[in-house]
Amino acid sequence: MSLYAYKAMDPNGRMVLGRMDALNPVDLEMRLKRMELDLINGDPLKQGGFGGARITRRELIAFCFHLEQLSRAGVPIIESLADLRDSLDNPRFREVLADLLESVEGGKTLSQALAGHPKVFDSVFISLIQAGEETGNLPEVLGNLTESIKWQDELAAQTKKLVMYPAFLGIVVVLVTLFMMLYLVPKMVGFIKNMGQELPIHTQVLIATSNFLLSYWYVVIFLPILLAGAVAFAVKTNPRMRYRFDAAKLSLPWVGEIFKKIILSRFAGVFAMMYASGISVLDSIRTTQGIVGNTFIQEGLQRVEEMISDGQNITVAFQNVGLFPPLVIRMLRVGENTGSLDTALSNVSYFYNRDVRESIARVQAMIEPAMTMIVGAILGWVMLSVLGPIYDTISKLKI
Repeated sequence: MSLYAYKAMDPNGRMVLGRMDALNPVDLEMRLKRMELDLINGDPLKQGGFGGARITRRELIAFCFHLEQLSRAGVPIIESLADLRDSLDNPRFREVLADLLESVEGGKTLSQALAGHPKVFDSVFISLIQAGEETGNLPEVLGNLTESIKWQDELAAQTKKLVMYPAFLGIVVVLVTLFMMLYLVPKMVGFIKNMGQELPIHTQVLIATSNFLLSYWYVVIFLPILLAGAVAFAVKTNPRMRYRFDAAKLSLPWVGEIFKKIILSRFAGVFAMMYASGISVLDSIRTTQGIVGNTFIQEGLQRVEEMISDGQNITVAFQNVGLFPPLVIRMLRVGENTGSLDTALSNVSYFYNRDVRESIARVQAMIEPAMTMIVGAILGWVMLSVLGPIYDTISKLKI
């Protein structure tokens, strides 16, 4: 397929500009017809895809919510998809819904149509829709999906908050340090040396550090960038490096444990939703392995799956792998013994969600004073190294 930039007209006579994948101009015109748009002109673009357009979680939330409401009202799925298609502004999502509508009209089920767009709808989404179709509980499944995607969006925001805030403060500390070493200290070095007295060791270290940064500033700036790029490339291309990197992230002080709780919270929430929708334990575990985003945790879940397949119960399998703390294991044991495993898993997810929020708040409360102390220590070192010799000289002049 090629990407076309098109100009079309809607039924109200309003001009619509957008981009769409199509085999040729005729196919483009037919696709726009399904969206009730009349093609005026369309030119192929060299780049592929949708020119950077993507379908966000918020759009998926709106899709699930409106489809749930229409399903509960008894509106047929074909009419629901047509209504949703006409209400969207995102040209990519409109094209996806147009293709879903065409597939359903051609005899496919909704889950089969969704499977044709794996980059938009993941395996968990498709499996849940299929379970809802088979059990006749599609509106309930769509409602659960709405809440689940909202919860995933919140987890993603918490993860971003955990990473971005320390990174921003770290950059500020580095910039302040570079300003003092590359601009402030060199201005004072000449004056200090002209005093003609022996410099204390901390002043000599300061001058040596400033001279090194002045001479090799490009190494200090670009070497970390090159190392980060090399690590990212190795992690992306080498499975063993990816495994070690993922394991190292979970071993980081303070934040590593938070990352682990976020991952396990996501796993427990999705697992509970799939199990409550009628999907078997093994299928639920197998499907959720792809959403954890960490190969170390994923390997642990694969071992859980193998142990359950060999006849062990769920609680023992998770206990042997060591993914969850004892409190969570007890919650799983109670849920398994009482036949309410989905409720127990939901409680596990709630437990981790609350713990994650509190942990992030504690880390952020620690980071700000820590960064302030670091900047204060560097500034104190500079002032002591510069003003110390000046004070000694003045003291000698008074004598």
